[in-house]
Amino acid sequence: MLAFCLVGTLPLILIFRLRVLRQPSRLLLTILAAGTPFLLWDLYATTVGHWWFDDEQTLPWRLAGLPLEEISFFVVIPLVSVLTFESVRVVRSRGGLRRREAE
Repeated sequence: MLAFCLVGTLPLILIFRLRVLRQPSRLLLTILAAGTPFLLWDLYATTVGHWWFDDEQTLPWRLAGLPLEEISFFVVIPLVSVLTFESVRVVRSRGGLRRREAE
């Protein structure tokens, strides 16, 4: 899933010349700040039995009882959100795509 999102957002990085991936520590901090509370809530909810993950519909690998798909969700969503936000910011600050094409 992470590879799919990176490949899907790669055009944004190239077209708008985003510098998001050039600042890995800042990006990692953002992902940790956004994903950690939800990951902790997920751990709590599965531990007390509020919900569970069907073993037949998830990969067998688990970390702290959570499937890797669930953990990667809390990495991918903040990453894609940051890339989208930065793309919109760049387009707005540069006067849109028309101005970009004229350069």
